[in-house]
Amino acid sequence: MVPPVAVSPLIKTARYSALVAGIVYGKRRYGELKPIAAEERRIEEEEKKVREEQERIAKALAEANEDSILK
Repeated sequence: MVPPVAVSPLIKTARYSALVAGIVYGKRRYGELKPIAAEERRIEEEEKKVREEQERIAKALAEANEDSILK
């Protein structure tokens, strides 16, 4: 087996700098996107409530308009 080759300090520095830069970028980007996602979830929940209410009303109207033997 061949012994491992020594990696240049410049390459090591560049790799760790890129790693740290990626972590910092990810944290900043997450901080930017988190409030947007929270707002989208809130809007979606409101729309879901409205949609469920409309479905409940439509179902009640459909039951009221059904032909029945008792009419």
